[in-house]
Amino acid sequence: MTQTAALFRDAYRALSAKKLFWIVLVLSGLVVAVFAMVGVTPEGISILWWELEAPINSKVLPPDKFYKAAFVTLGIKFWLAWIASILALVSTASIIPDFISSGAIELTLSKPIGRLRLFLTKYVAGLLFVTLQVAVFTAASFLVIGLRGGAWEPGLFWAVPYTVLFFSYLFSVCACLGLLTRSGVAALLLTLLAWFLIFGVHTAETTLMYFQERSAYQVESGTRQLESAERALAEALDRGEDAAARRTRVEDRAARLADVQARAGTLNAWHGYLFTAKTVLPKTSETIELLDRTLTVSADLENIDAPADSQAFGRNDPPVNEREVQKRVAERIRARSPLWVVGTSLLFEAAVVLLTAWVFARRDF
Repeated sequence: MTQTAALFRDAYRALSAKKLFWIVLVLSGLVVAVFAMVGVTPEGISILWWELEAPINSKVLPPDKFYKAAFVTLGIKFWLAWIASILALVSTASIIPDFISSGAIELTLSKPIGRLRLFLTKYVAGLLFVTLQVAVFTAASFLVIGLRGGAWEPGLFWAVPYTVLFFSYLFSVCACLGLLTRSGVAALLLTLLAWFLIFGVHTAETTLMYFQERSAYQVESGTRQLESAERALAEALDRGEDAAARRTRVEDRAARLADVQARAGTLNAWHGYLFTAKTVLPKTSETIELLDRTLTVSADLENIDAPADSQAFGRNDPPVNEREVQKRVAERIRARSPLWVVGTSLLFEAAVVLLTAWVFARRDF
């Protein structure tokens, strides 16, 4: 335990010695400061002593919900999950390559320390960067929401484990690539590429889910239209009327419904393929979305963000209630359990870390 503690202390000193560590910390402080300068009034938004009229105001969104939404959408999803995470990867990408190429590893391996423990200690120490950054940012935001919004939200501190989990998925890939390439720059660039591919799969899957729900709604709408046309035809025949026009309408709506059902079947198949691929990969975006669920920000903003209704893409397609489709998509995403989101992601991370540890333990440095 003494040796492990010493390794952690060395890792902390190495992190704190990096200028980027303090730069990111200062930038996080500036983000919180800007966060505190913005307020919500009965007429709109205020920035210091300036007031701007806006659709979002304290009548629609109370101050506590306003600051909570700003914390999640801007502080977490934009700053910590993108900008600060990229800077953290820049700072930590060289931890493994520097360790195995600087000659330090020979001195460390000469001591009675197991290679597996050595690697895992270095790996966990690398996560200190994000843990410290997120903890400071969240604590400062907690004070801003309490003082400016009048609500003390302990749930905000869920941002620490969720953001660290999110970063750990990427850092596992970065550590593996750093060991294989022995280059911090190569590991960083390849990790960013992997992140882009993961985000691409997530975007494609959610986009297909949207079109899947849209087609499902069109099938329901088309079925109702066909049933209505069939009833009208049956009533016309019972009255002994000329039903040629009504029969044509029934045939036309049946053809439309068959076309929409075929399209829905194709979308279901492609969505299934993408969902399988997504299950294997880490869920970076959905891990961050878990914080949104915890703070119920989506429910707070539902009346503001609701999209307008729209009709079908094609003139002959059944009509679509866009608001209902968006609601169904959001419900499907939120129905995915945290166990599936985090559990499958951690399985991916565990596989990558175990592979990296195996290579580290067997490689002749």
